[in-house]
Amino acid sequence: MSDVRRVLIVGGGIGGLCSAIALRRIGIEVEVVERNPRWDTYGVGIIQPPNAIRALAMLGLAEQCIAAGHPMEGSRSHDRSGAVLSDIDFERPAGMAFPAMNGLARPQLHRILSEATLESGATVRTGVTFTTIEQDEDGVDVEFTDSSRGRYDLLVGADGVHSQVRAQVFGSDPAPELSGQIVWRYNMPRYPGLTRLWMFDGSRGRAGFVPLAEDLMYVLLVERPPDGEPARPAPELLAEVFREHLAEFGGPVAAVRDRITEPGEVVLRAIETIFLPSPWYRGRVLLIGDAAHATSPHVGQGAAQAIEDGVVLADELGTGKSLPAALEGFMARRYERCRIVVEGSLQIGRWEQEGATDVDYAGTVKRVTDAVAAPL
Repeated sequence: MSDVRRVLIVGGGIGGLCSAIALRRIGIEVEVVERNPRWDTYGVGIIQPPNAIRALAMLGLAEQCIAAGHPMEGSRSHDRSGAVLSDIDFERPAGMAFPAMNGLARPQLHRILSEATLESGATVRTGVTFTTIEQDEDGVDVEFTDSSRGRYDLLVGADGVHSQVRAQVFGSDPAPELSGQIVWRYNMPRYPGLTRLWMFDGSRGRAGFVPLAEDLMYVLLVERPPDGEPARPAPELLAEVFREHLAEFGGPVAAVRDRITEPGEVVLRAIETIFLPSPWYRGRVLLIGDAAHATSPHVGQGAAQAIEDGVVLADELGTGKSLPAALEGFMARRYERCRIVVEGSLQIGRWEQEGATDVDYAGTVKRVTDAVAAPL
């Protein structure tokens, strides 16, 4: 065991909760602060690729996620008319007992992770975040918005792409950048026969179907907004505009398009990314997940990389190394892997925006897939 006995995690999302669960498994005292007093989640569904399932298995949570979701053996590509172009089967690095991929409703994943965090013995405080962070050679002193104070051996910033931990400890440069694309999502009944991730090529991006349960899926569209159109329509127009943006697609997309009827259930986000230079720590403060390496959704690795961060951090701290050595080991195992994911995903997004055709799309996907299939 390292000299780390007490850890504060800022952020109660995927990366923060997986880190809490992993750290408790090696006996470290963990406190999580989450500024959202409801400690709920915003979103429709999430893709868990093979390496995410492997990391969840290491936390003892893969079976729960699969039981609550819908397994997928790979992906299927279509043209915009709906004609099938190709099928791709994925490897199973977690073993044959698990599917290659899993689709899961985002609230279900949050339920599984939050329950496991509380059952692990971690302390979770909601409606609270930090105000000041001061560190010395021996620890980190933190003052919180409820006027309480605490001292910790390590602070983990898992507070997302607009991380306040990053802003306070690392400064404002670099800052998140807009990729030029937006992503639409909407939950609806599962399309008959949907057992894979289905993607459809369009003129400004790609649409897709993701199964989430026997009776549920979500429709997505990653695209460059049409020239002259505001990036975000008025709230009451979200369903109508989403349908309009799917109008060029035939086949299965056309068959479900008119089911997008509730504007309040449309999730629309501009894609923001950031990739910090190494190291992602300053003294006893470490950034993980989107706070350090927020990626676009093109290779489905954002949440997977956050989960892996938590597993690797606990693995390094559990070896008996000093904290500096453990953090160096964390960076040695995480930096290049995350770089390949972020850069590969952004490259695909740029090609989509440019309408590029003579590009090595398959090769880029394979490089990312090979990188994340490698052992943690």
